[in-house]
Amino acid sequence: MLHRVRVLLLTALLLVTGSVMSSAPASAVIGGSKSTYGPWAVRMLIDGEPVCTGTAVTQQWIISASHCFYEQAQPVADKRISFRVGNLDMRKGTTVHPLPGKRVGSAHADMMLIKVAPMKIRTAPLATAGVHPGQVVRQYGWGATCTDDENACQSPVLKQSDLRVVRPDDPRCKGYTAPGGPDFCMEKVSGIPAGGDSGGPVMSIAPQGTETLLGVFDGSDRETVAEAGEISQQLAWIRSVTRK
Repeated sequence: MLHRVRVLLLTALLLVTGSVMSSAPASAVIGGSKSTYGPWAVRMLIDGEPVCTGTAVTQQWIISASHCFYEQAQPVADKRISFRVGNLDMRKGTTVHPLPGKRVGSAHADMMLIKVAPMKIRTAPLATAGVHPGQVVRQYGWGATCTDDENACQSPVLKQSDLRVVRPDDPRCKGYTAPGGPDFCMEKVSGIPAGGDSGGPVMSIAPQGTETLLGVFDGSDRETVAEAGEISQQLAWIRSVTRK
C-alpha cells in the first residue's frame, strides 16, 4: 500500500495515487514558527480559496507540486487558479493569474511550473547540488496549524518548520522515498508541514537573501516525516522551461 500523503487543503484534490493517513495530534503540526522572511513564497488559490504553496523561481515562473493542479485526477482549469505574491500575510499580497496554457509538469517528479504575468518580487535561487543526510533545511508554507479540520486552521501568515534530511532508505521513509528517486526524506526538528503547504519551498538555511531552493514539498505523515522533490535533479528541466 502506498503510504505517501499528498497534503492538500481539500481531500478532494488528492490524486488517486495518494492516500490519507489517520490524523496526528494537533501538537504535531502546531510546532514551527512564524516566518519573518520569505519573499519568494507564493500562496496558491483555487476559486479564491487557499489550497497550496509555491515558489517564484523567475519573475514570471512559479514552481509548485503537480498534484495541486488536479481534482479527482482531472486538471483544474487555469481560470480557477490565482496566486498571492509579495507579502508574508497572504491577505495583503498582490494577486496574479496563470497565463492560459502555460503550465508544464515534470515527467519525473511531483513538480509543476506555471507562467504568470511579471511579478515584482525576489525570486529563489536554485540549488545546483543535492541535499545530504544530516542537513537541516527549512520548509515554508501557509498550511494547516491543526489536524482535526485543516480547512479551518489555514495560516494567513507564512510559517516555517525545520527538518533534517535522512537517508532515502531509512525505514521511516518507506513509501515516501527510495534510493535514486526524485524525492528526499526529512525528519521533524521543529514543526511539520501539513495540508496547504504542498508545493512550498524547502530552502537551505543561510543569511537572508542567500538561501537556495532545495526542494518542492509534496507530502508528510503529519507527525514526524516529510518528503520533497529535489530541485537539483530537475534543474535541466526547470531551466529549459523557464527560458522559453
